[in-house]
Amino acid sequence: MKSVLSLCIASLFFVACNQDLKTEEAATAETPNQQEFAIIIHGGAGTILKKNMTDSMEQAYKAKLTEAIKTGHEILKNGGSSLEAVQRTINVMEDSPLFNSAKGAVFTHEGKNELDASIMDGATLNAGAVAGVTNVKNPINLAYEVMTNSEHVLLSGKGAETFAKEKGIEQVDPSYFFTQRRYDGLQRILEREKQDSISKATAFYDPFIKDEKFGTVGCVALDKNGNIAAGTSTGGMTNKRYNRIGDSPIIGSGTYANNATCGVSSTGWGEYFIRGQVAYDISAQMEYAEKTLTDATQNVIQEKLTKLGGTGGIVALDHYGNPSMEFNTEGMYRAYMNDQGELTLGIYKENEN
Repeated sequence: MKSVLSLCIASLFFVACNQDLKTEEAATAETPNQQEFAIIIHGGAGTILKKNMTDSMEQAYKAKLTEAIKTGHEILKNGGSSLEAVQRTINVMEDSPLFNSAKGAVFTHEGKNELDASIMDGATLNAGAVAGVTNVKNPINLAYEVMTNSEHVLLSGKGAETFAKEKGIEQVDPSYFFTQRRYDGLQRILEREKQDSISKATAFYDPFIKDEKFGTVGCVALDKNGNIAAGTSTGGMTNKRYNRIGDSPIIGSGTYANNATCGVSSTGWGEYFIRGQVAYDISAQMEYAEKTLTDATQNVIQEKLTKLGGTGGIVALDHYGNPSMEFNTEGMYRAYMNDQGELTLGIYKENEN
């Protein structure tokens, strides 16, 4: 009897040890490699087709995306904060006429440029945003100022511009934002409205706009302290009216960051991103459903957003530094760099790159 009992105890001990070994092996296999730091950016999603892109224009976009992401990567490499990296990276794209943000912003129906931006700190869940500003050279810097030096989260219009002046944020004459390419895009839509009596919604789909449709820029960064930050800056939609505001300055829609889960920056048809709370939904699925970043972003963009009728994409980093660049459009300007300095760059769908 004692022999049988001893055999049973030995068997149970072996099974328990073996189970512990399997659990440890599984945990090791499922734990991603922790990046010391990482950065990811987008320059907008939309009807971006290789057949519509000249070689020189493609190289110009790739060069500017590379310049932008290397700017932030260098900050992170030298121990700088994710918030600083996000701002400076977005500044590079805001200062370029290639992207629908600040210098390259599209025009409203009235022929003006109205700019939106937001930024969020994943360490504290603090955030700042501005909407409808017309004379702020770099709206992302003003959004940061709202976050760090006011009791508010979102300021708009003249009030935001007054705040910018009080805080010494660089302001410019509105003519600074004029680019012939964007102005011509507006004129084409206005002409078609006269000729075809097309609706305002249809105007957003004008085939001549191509890559101008969703030209928002954004960045997510993870620094050496494990802090995630995300930011987004845009000129909105061509021919927008009535001081329309999209998702870019809306925390949870256009921008979201939480050290416990991920950071997200969105680009696309803003109304749908607001309705779906796209950026926050990705984080929530990771937190409450324990999904990976990849699974969460695929579900939100390819299933939930698409079912709503929305189009666009996101870039995101989880707290390990793993990237996601998910979109349901023909293309998205995008780039990612890990802590080894390895660069991933894309414009079109994977089979077109």
